[in-house]
Amino acid sequence: MSSTMDLESKSGSAGSLPNIEPPKVYKIRWFILFLFVLFSASNAMQWIQFSIISGVIRDYYGVSKEWVNWTSLIYMILYIPFIFPGSFLLEKLGLRLAITIGILGTCLGAWIKVASVDPDRFYISFLGQGVVALSQVFVLSVPARLASVWFGPDQVSSACSIGVFGNQIGIAAGFVIPPMIVPGGTVHEVTTQLYILFGGVAILTSVLLVLILLFFKNGPPTPPSYAAQQQNEEKGSFFDSLKNLIKNKSFVLLLLAYGINTGVFYAISTLLNEIVLNYYPGAEIDAGRIGLVIVVAGMAGSVCCGYVLDRFRKFKETTVVVYAFALIGMLVFTFTIDKGLYVVYVVAGGLGFFMTGLLSVGFEMGSELTYPEPEGTQAGLLNAAAQVFGIAFTNIYSPIFYQVNDTWANMVMSVCLAVGLFMTACMSSDLRRQAAMAAANK
Repeated sequence: MSSTMDLESKSGSAGSLPNIEPPKVYKIRWFILFLFVLFSASNAMQWIQFSIISGVIRDYYGVSKEWVNWTSLIYMILYIPFIFPGSFLLEKLGLRLAITIGILGTCLGAWIKVASVDPDRFYISFLGQGVVALSQVFVLSVPARLASVWFGPDQVSSACSIGVFGNQIGIAAGFVIPPMIVPGGTVHEVTTQLYILFGGVAILTSVLLVLILLFFKNGPPTPPSYAAQQQNEEKGSFFDSLKNLIKNKSFVLLLLAYGINTGVFYAISTLLNEIVLNYYPGAEIDAGRIGLVIVVAGMAGSVCCGYVLDRFRKFKETTVVVYAFALIGMLVFTFTIDKGLYVVYVVAGGLGFFMTGLLSVGFEMGSELTYPEPEGTQAGLLNAAAQVFGIAFTNIYSPIFYQVNDTWANMVMSVCLAVGLFMTACMSSDLRRQAAMAAANK
């Protein structure tokens, strides 16, 4: 980027830090964030692509409901072993190369699924889903890192929440679009419907691949804040950072609490179609729309929480309050799901606002507790915990749901959320990044 680039002023007195160049932020940061949001959405929309139309997929490919659930679980399973090399590459290669690898994998997997449209080719479709799932390693850890690299201290939390917002847009699309495009029918009709669904996603990701190759930048010419510059100067090795994170007791508590909340969300999302149809047979489209409501409400929650964090800097307090309302939302969902579809829509919206809204809050709380460790590393650990709990809770929820009932399954999830809330309350309020910003501005 050159000096012709428009600058938005953000310079202050360096005070006692005369060797530090006054920070600047660049207008192009919003376009960089927009490209990432689109990329994140294109990857996330394929996560629930099969599960939300599980009945059609089972009949077309002749597979069991467990295999359909595995198309969602593969996202979580592959993330766990590959997040550590993924985080290492993010820190060593930078944002541009990591994002490029991610969009290449997402695009390739989407085209593999186009080639899988035949009743005898479920294994090809599963392979394509696996390639897209593996590319997720270069998605989930990025928002906190991108925000700190490109955005100033008064926008970093909001930018992180918008980055998480992209993942939620994709999940929302994954809930609502497949039931609309693939309503079912004869084998010939479903074949045409799947070609439209998979082909549309493949074309979208191909366009994004070209845009990212042309326009995505690794970082601005100068750091956007004193804290970001100091973090660059103090950056140690990846393994030293990993060791420091594991030794941080408050971060470990956050890690477990975040994993529990996100794991519950993954379990409910994976089985949402089955949960809704259990009470409202034939409501496949409503199941997708309810999933959409959950995620759209979560987008609003993420943005609102990001604003609150930037405005008031009450990181622990915000985390505890949002977590408490997520627990309350889960309890209300448990005991009102049989009260009518309109009630389910409303309650699901409240549940999504807080449960999904907690995602960006967790990233920012992690950045505060672990500064100056790289954001990508701590975010990678948070997401790894989410995948572990997602796999565990989906496999706990499913047998209870099928062999007992959904009320008991939901109550087990609620107890887990209560444990997570207790862990959140036990975290310290050691806001290291805020302290570094305050010290640099004196």
